[in-house]
Amino acid sequence: MDLSSSCWRLRCWGTREPVFLTGVSVPPDCPVYSETLIKLSVYGVSDGHQQTSNILGSSSFSVTDLLQSKDQQLSLSLRTADDSDTVGTVVVSRIKMGEIEDGEVDHFTTDMHQKCTLVYESSHGSVNDKDNGPIMNAVFKNAVCKVYRFQTVDSKWMLVREQMAECTLSFSIPKQLIALYIQEDTCRIQELKDLGELSPHWDNLRKDVISRYDQIIKEYQDTLAELEKHTGPSFKPSCSKAQKYLEFVPINLHTQRMRVTCPRKTADSFYDVVTVGAPAAHSQGFKNGGLQKLLSKYESEKKSHSTAYQCIYYPPEQTAKAREILCVVSQLQPHISALADQLLQTAQQSPIQPLRDVLKSLEEKTKQFVHALKDELVKSALLALHAARPGYVSKSQGSARSSPDPHPSAAPKPHSVCNNLDDSQTPQRESQASPVRSDSIPHHKEYDEEEWDRVWVSVAKSLNCVIALVDKLQEQDNNNQESAPAHTLADVITSHSPDPPMTTAVWPDQLGVLVQSLKECVAEVAERARRSVSFVLLQEAACSTAQGLQLQQRRDAVSSQALAALACGFVMRLYAGLEDKGFLRQLHAVGLVAQFESLLSTYSEEIGMLEDMEVGISDLHRVTFRITEAASEEAVSLQPSVSGRRDHYTVEVPLPHHAFQALPDELRQGKPLRVLPVLFNVGINEQQTIAERFGDISLQERINQKNFEILEGYYKSLTSTVPSECLPRFQTQTDIKELLDTLGQNVVTKKRKNVEILWLAGMICRRMNGIRFTSCKSAKDRTSMSVTLEQCSLLRDEHLLNKDYFVRALDCMRSGLLAQGEVAQWDDPEVGSDANNKPASRHFYPIALLLVSSHLLVVWLILSLVFLLAKYQ
Repeated sequence: MDLSSSCWRLRCWGTREPVFLTGVSVPPDCPVYSETLIKLSVYGVSDGHQQTSNILGSSSFSVTDLLQSKDQQLSLSLRTADDSDTVGTVVVSRIKMGEIEDGEVDHFTTDMHQKCTLVYESSHGSVNDKDNGPIMNAVFKNAVCKVYRFQTVDSKWMLVREQMAECTLSFSIPKQLIALYIQEDTCRIQELKDLGELSPHWDNLRKDVISRYDQIIKEYQDTLAELEKHTGPSFKPSCSKAQKYLEFVPINLHTQRMRVTCPRKTADSFYDVVTVGAPAAHSQGFKNGGLQKLLSKYESEKKSHSTAYQCIYYPPEQTAKAREILCVVSQLQPHISALADQLLQTAQQSPIQPLRDVLKSLEEKTKQFVHALKDELVKSALLALHAARPGYVSKSQGSARSSPDPHPSAAPKPHSVCNNLDDSQTPQRESQASPVRSDSIPHHKEYDEEEWDRVWVSVAKSLNCVIALVDKLQEQDNNNQESAPAHTLADVITSHSPDPPMTTAVWPDQLGVLVQSLKECVAEVAERARRSVSFVLLQEAACSTAQGLQLQQRRDAVSSQALAALACGFVMRLYAGLEDKGFLRQLHAVGLVAQFESLLSTYSEEIGMLEDMEVGISDLHRVTFRITEAASEEAVSLQPSVSGRRDHYTVEVPLPHHAFQALPDELRQGKPLRVLPVLFNVGINEQQTIAERFGDISLQERINQKNFEILEGYYKSLTSTVPSECLPRFQTQTDIKELLDTLGQNVVTKKRKNVEILWLAGMICRRMNGIRFTSCKSAKDRTSMSVTLEQCSLLRDEHLLNKDYFVRALDCMRSGLLAQGEVAQWDDPEVGSDANNKPASRHFYPIALLLVSSHLLVVWLILSLVFLLAKYQ
């Protein structure tokens, strides 16, 4: 039988003493007996393009020879075809991989040189492997596995399993988000239409805004239709990052797990990391910078546009508040209505105590509703909306019409305000607490400024009446508790006659009237609040030029990529910690930290990518997770789902019945789970060298300082809420507080390419049960170098990897990349398909070699100038 298809091929160039390594797994359908002979052949490739080769030597052995040898290892000589000469040596070892769940043993026959450590590679995991169970396989696909054997300091051997997989969430999360974008923008159009009749000026602006939303919806519908047609791998390769219809999909999203079986520890250890390309709008380019820069510029320009369009300028925090109020109203109004109906039903069918429970929930939700609408923004927006109605007159105009003007030629009063097309004066905004001065707010002759206060106060009064009635019923029930402790509420009322007495026919009617009044008051307040904040958002949209539309699309794309990566990391971390009670306690008590490690430079286009990434990661603060019970154990039922609006999304992660029932009560009850994202960036390539010597790295410094403060705040919350026993144990007993202090010092230290920041942030994240992400432009070269270096460092620090094997282990983990041609050269292979768009950038790469001398740098600049002149002449 031929086992060449089960071997891993490795080619070596440029050496007279090559070292080859391959692993062979005998398939189950190929019987192997003790007398079976195995022949090994080595070929020399003379022409790699034409695949021509000649045999260099061969050797053979029997399975009995291997099993009976010392340490089950054979050293064989490779002989030429005529057996006249020895051309090399082959070391063959039998590796016992360990027990699997059904009691059988995996045996891997290995062709191993003393300097090489890869013992097995597979394009799929074992069915009985805990890393490839039904739950994992529902979300993570096409796993590629490699197994290594490394020596520890005490001359024992550890087995290291490295598995990389694709994630179905790369496409499923963006498709769900696009559908939510379409739904939200459609609702926004309906809210604008529900504003009612407006003056010609505002009506024209409303039509223009609706037209813009229609354009976005059409583009998103086309994108969603294209994504639905997508077939193939579950990730977007870097060569497709500039494709428009894939702009919502993260680049090269993969999971990487290293599982270590060490004789010093009874249980396996595992280390996870998610690799993904930097969330950025590659299809829109970075000519004008990224989101952070564009949003800042947009806000400054919006002030001037608000004057031109006769709008009130609302700063970002107030427009965010308007969206929050809109979201609260849409959520709480139906909830309050449902609780009110439940209160009536409970009052007639149950004893007093369940009635009190429902009333308590109703009281809590109503108080949240009233508290949200007490904001001054709602009141001022209502007045501004009234000013936009046809035929309104301002306070000063009304006074002028009611009395003769002794000075008809005098200039108009500065506080006269009109938002109609015939008058260009606009309301004056004075402070954040009150966006419009009281004497400049437009007043209709039929409009009462205090009406809004009376309306929302009526909600509280109606609720108090309901509470008072239930308290009265509670008092009657307490007086009758000894004689009829288990009677229903109706029996209690008929059996007692307090002052005044209530009969069975009276009290339900009274409670029904009060509940109906409460529902009507809530509905009226909700409708007015919805219209007022919708008018605020109309003014914001009216002040937006085409740039505002593009910014919204850019932010949607970046946020989609970031959320898909976060959901992937959360699901992977949750699956790994289902049996860890300490982790589950931390999860529902304070949430998890998600540490994004970025290797982008602060030079050229990567500045824009980093600005996009910063906003995308920051937007993840508005995301929460919930764990639900899956309808079945089918793969489709275990797929996470997304719901919500742009200002807040909830990701629901379903678990099979047996896993869900084993969770703590807080998780089974659907408690929202927070994930705190932090971003640390340190550029490491030659472009970062240019930026540090001649450019500006303030963006990187600001990001690291800001996120260090966030991480420090999470640590304080964690230590005050969760005991240290819930956190994982590491061989290196460095205290987290000490690591944080060191990280804080490095963040403020002026040091070039200070990768210590990334090392410390990664160590802190793992010690706090966090989720690790590593990113560069395309999640290929820099990312793979970082991940493999971290893995070998973990083996050295946590599993006592022999220092003589550190470089060997690093080379072995990276050798697959070189063998498969993924990193053929160091010229910036991440340029990919975009290389054609940057024809003049290649001459910048030698700068790293020329920086050693100022004279050489001058020569290089002159030669580069000559090159450019010759190229474009």
